[in-house]
Amino acid sequence: MKAVYIEQTGGPEVLKFGEQPKPEPAAGQALVKIAATGVNFIDTYHRTGLYKLPMPAILGSEGAGVVESGEGLKNLKPGDRVAWAMTRGSYAEYAAVPEAQLVKIPEDVSFNDAAAVMLQGMTAHYLTHSTFPLKAGQVALVHAAAGGTGRLIVQMAKMAGARVIATAGSAAKAKIAHEAGADETILYRERDFADETRLLTAGTGVDVVYDSVGADTFAKSIDSLKPRGMMVSFGNASGPAPAIQPLLLTQKGSLFLTRPSLANYIATRQELEWRTGDLFRWLEEKKLSLLIERAYPLAEAAQAHRDLEGRKTTGKLLLAV
Repeated sequence: MKAVYIEQTGGPEVLKFGEQPKPEPAAGQALVKIAATGVNFIDTYHRTGLYKLPMPAILGSEGAGVVESGEGLKNLKPGDRVAWAMTRGSYAEYAAVPEAQLVKIPEDVSFNDAAAVMLQGMTAHYLTHSTFPLKAGQVALVHAAAGGTGRLIVQMAKMAGARVIATAGSAAKAKIAHEAGADETILYRERDFADETRLLTAGTGVDVVYDSVGADTFAKSIDSLKPRGMMVSFGNASGPAPAIQPLLLTQKGSLFLTRPSLANYIATRQELEWRTGDLFRWLEEKKLSLLIERAYPLAEAAQAHRDLEGRKTTGKLLLAV
């Protein structure tokens, strides 16, 4: 089968497109013919070696397609339309995915939308519903609000009745964040977002910061919080966040700091079905809007990585398989 894989870590140039063995499903796994694959920052972390993988490795942690066969499947059969996240190997024509990780796609949801919403959508869901369950009247600062995950966080925060202050790198991206529901936007390249956040909250600060950027925003994100606020650091787009002394959290107002991972928030089948059930229902009801910027051919995965890391994109990137 055709696949995109790495034999060593490095920049986008280490991504290879070529033949790899077609996977054979083990017990409890389904062989899925992939229709669409999501491109995510975690794929770049695998490629660079920030998150270690055994080599060679097929990248990709999210996809959608059709069950072709399986071993010992209990709830799925050949022909079922399915999607998944957090199982690596989706930069390929086929993937062997544990049945426990697969969810059926409703008929009204396309393969592209399903592939676009699984990882980023479930991330936005657990951040806004579990890590810091937003309530009406609370204030959230959302970084990279025009990106795939950020834009979904904004929408879910507004569903909860929260006020959203969004950061973006350009006027065009600020417009996208505003259209997603952000109440205020800050162009972080032109203004100090911590100072602006204080001004917008009359000096109080925000209840929670959702920060996928990492190194470039971490310190000022902490400065943007109100006493007993929560810093949610869930990504490393600009590099890993710096280490801090726990005493700093006391000095800044008895703050909370967490570094969550999706895997811990879909640890049970019940959680997985809750999150994907909400996402698919909101898509069908038009309460959740996706922005798919581009679907690259599988052979152009390296360019997708360059565009993602260069912050040249808004919304979601896909690979068409």
